[in-house]
Amino acid sequence: EKQVFQLRAHMYQARSLFAADSSGLSDPFARVFFISQSQCTEVLNETLCPTWDQLLVFDNVELYGEAHEMRDDPPIIVIEIYDQDTVGKADFMGRTFAKPVVKMSDEQYCPPRFPPQLEYYQIYRGNSTAGDLLAAFELLQIGPGGKSDLPPIDGPTDMDRGPILPVPLGIRPVLSKYRVEVIALEHHMSIQPSSRTTRKTPTSAIWSSGSKCPLPALDKQHTFASQDLPENELLHPPLNIRVVDCRAFGRYTLVGSHAVSSLRKFIYRPPDKKAQHWNMTG
Repeated sequence: EKQVFQLRAHMYQARSLFAADSSGLSDPFARVFFISQSQCTEVLNETLCPTWDQLLVFDNVELYGEAHEMRDDPPIIVIEIYDQDTVGKADFMGRTFAKPVVKMSDEQYCPPRFPPQLEYYQIYRGNSTAGDLLAAFELLQIGPGGKSDLPPIDGPTDMDRGPILPVPLGIRPVLSKYRVEVIALEHHMSIQPSSRTTRKTPTSAIWSSGSKCPLPALDKQHTFASQDLPENELLHPPLNIRVVDCRAFGRYTLVGSHAVSSLRKFIYRPPDKKAQHWNMTG
């Protein structure tokens, strides 16, 4: 018996990806395979923690079998991560698998199963782990009323992204504004200088969104940037730190890198002024 579905792949973010470029970074995108269809996210440049925030919609997916079998044991989704090269073929970075949450046409789109929640999926490169994918997948049966009976995609919309659909409200995490401060007290590192004269020049730090913020030379010790991060601390991306050797003609050579996997112990929350006032007056 033929069943027709729509697959919605909510591709929010990946973290701790494999560094495919000599810079210690990658230009990652994800390709999602389901049955005979595949789609790709956009490419985000120079990041190991891409926030795609993108919804991929697979229409008219035809599956054959009993309805209850489809609901209880849907086909597997394959997600592969690639590094986009400026020249030549994209480089494979890792692969993971997922099963969608299935809604039949006679079921209500309501909690606790819907909307689906973002989950982490372990990415593998051969037998080695190669990061995590934060995503959610739902398979919605198209009933006699057609696609008009499917639950609507609840914004938000971003005109600057053109045809790219962001992850809908209710699935995407709630974001708050954070101020990320890095204080470099000292560094213990010996770099053998090359034959050319070495100079101390400003460098840049790569943040989870892929954008760059200026980092002063180490003698200034302090830098900061504003960043929108999920309120749920478990969804915070790691803080990636790279050390590079600045060479002539604007060239940079990666010396080393480090990832702070959890920012929880570094979070500072200002005291609640209302609570303070109540304690003083009560």
